[in-house]
Amino acid sequence: MANRSNKEGRATQQAQVMAGGPRPGFGGQARGPVVKPKNFKVTLQRLWHYFGKERKRLSLVFILIMIDAVIMFSTPYLIGKSVDAMSAQQGLVDFGMLEIAVLALLVAYLADGALTFLQGWLMAGIAQRIVKNLRGALFAKLQKLPVSFFDTRTHGELMSRLSNDIENVSNTISQSTTQLMSGSILILGTLVMMIVLSPILTLATLITIPLVFWLTRSIAKRTSVLFKSQQMHLGKLNGHIEETVTGLQVVKAFNHEEKVIAEFEEVNQALREVGLKAQIWSGFLMPIMNVINNLGFAVVAVVGAVLAIQGDVTIGVIASFLTYSRQFVRPLNDLANTFNVLQSGVAGAERVFEVLDEQEEPADRPGAIELTDPKGHVVFDKVSFGYRPDVPILKEVSFESVPGSSTALVGPTGAGKTTVVNLLTRFYDVTGGTIYLDGRDIRDYTRDSLRRSFGIVLQDTYLFSGTIKENIKYGRPDATDEEVQAAAKLANADVFIRRLPKQYDTMLTENGSNLSQGQRQLLAITRVILAKPALLILDEATSSIDTRTELHIQEALLQILKGRTSFIIAHRLNTIRDADTIMVVDQGQIVEQGSHDALIAKQGRYYNMFVNQFKNLDMELEDPEKSHELS
Repeated sequence: MANRSNKEGRATQQAQVMAGGPRPGFGGQARGPVVKPKNFKVTLQRLWHYFGKERKRLSLVFILIMIDAVIMFSTPYLIGKSVDAMSAQQGLVDFGMLEIAVLALLVAYLADGALTFLQGWLMAGIAQRIVKNLRGALFAKLQKLPVSFFDTRTHGELMSRLSNDIENVSNTISQSTTQLMSGSILILGTLVMMIVLSPILTLATLITIPLVFWLTRSIAKRTSVLFKSQQMHLGKLNGHIEETVTGLQVVKAFNHEEKVIAEFEEVNQALREVGLKAQIWSGFLMPIMNVINNLGFAVVAVVGAVLAIQGDVTIGVIASFLTYSRQFVRPLNDLANTFNVLQSGVAGAERVFEVLDEQEEPADRPGAIELTDPKGHVVFDKVSFGYRPDVPILKEVSFESVPGSSTALVGPTGAGKTTVVNLLTRFYDVTGGTIYLDGRDIRDYTRDSLRRSFGIVLQDTYLFSGTIKENIKYGRPDATDEEVQAAAKLANADVFIRRLPKQYDTMLTENGSNLSQGQRQLLAITRVILAKPALLILDEATSSIDTRTELHIQEALLQILKGRTSFIIAHRLNTIRDADTIMVVDQGQIVEQGSHDALIAKQGRYYNMFVNQFKNLDMELEDPEKSHELS
């Protein structure tokens, strides 16, 4: 879709500003060099900056975790006291101590449950607000990126970053933050308690720690790469699905169902393979950790039994220590599992930050002025441009359009017609020469004010989900209902709108798919008529309308073209016969220009195009007189 030589006009779909409507994204041309992914540490630091105002709430969560940790430190100790109370000397049970210990354990576990719930509730709110801000920053960034960015990315790949990658970040923040804080505190506090109870048993417990770190480090090296690859393949899959669903009618028309299924299977298989590897490697962690934990538990039990026989510790201390050792290793398990979650979240965050790091549209020049009351005097002075440096599209193009004049651009596909419009609206900036509007370089005006001066109707118009009235008012939200209806009547759209069940309040589905192509184009023209811009750009504006309706549209366009500088891109040459100037563009240069009659009389490139287009008519165009009669 983004192939310039195949369909240069696709780039102008981004030009639906003011009266043109929302700007759709582009399909996927092969992307250029990718920004090198940020490393694990840097990405986490960048995520930390998004906590911002949430740091006070995060501090409250930390305090709750500290209180909960103190409670959890006491439970193994209370368990040991309970055991000692039941193994008192001479077979007697210390019921007083037992009752106190059991009651304290009950209170501790209830308090732990309440504090854990409160931590989760607070952390869920923190995570959602942070992710909301991150998602908002990413979406706002997309609005500031140049058209060239969307020329080289698929819809689905960008949507994947806004949905799947952001969701991974959300899971990382909500799950990992509390686990990291509570796990760290529990490990440190439990270690202190174990040393107090028995330094020898503590050493026995710590034997397994090197194994845990080695295991975590080994698996993390593999999972970090695999999770990053998984997110990349997921983006490709989303792009393929979005493209196929959008173009489903074309797929069916050319009987390519089997082909797109095969392509889907190929992408889906690649995702399955990398996802399977990622899940297998991350799945290794917990079973092996349990084996190591049980090994450590057995070592503590054996060493504790020896110490008890020697009279160095009581049975209650061993019971407490076994619980502490389990409590010490459990946070290590959680941290190891959290590290896997972090790998997936960081992989998503890196992809989000890649977009946030993209270069935005260049800022307006220092001292750029607002374009007010534009007259529409346009001058191209030796303008050159190429979407790629090694492939020039326009080569020192020069022409002038006086205020109120209409200029038609004709020529083969890929000749550079739409590029002229893209440069005029500053969706791209010239690489050579200068474009003047009302005597000033267009780069001396602010982009916003420059683009507000244009109204654009495209061949493939875009409508968003909403009512017909909302779509028409997109370019001028403050318009009254009477003005909307008047514009629709002028564009001959009022007739079919009145036949709809809810008329102007009829809801449109995505891109107005519940209307015909011709009806959608009528609404786009209505939108321009309502906006009343100073300059107009019509890119095959009537190509999807029947001949009878086209006659009415031509009359409407003649009304709105009066007094406005306009640029008309057309392949149907009969629609631009009344243009003041017709320019034939080929291979990035203007090869002919003049009025319709003058170009027909010249019998050059335009004449041949006109003859070829009407060769099936029962008329002869062998001499200029007959050509003039047809025109």
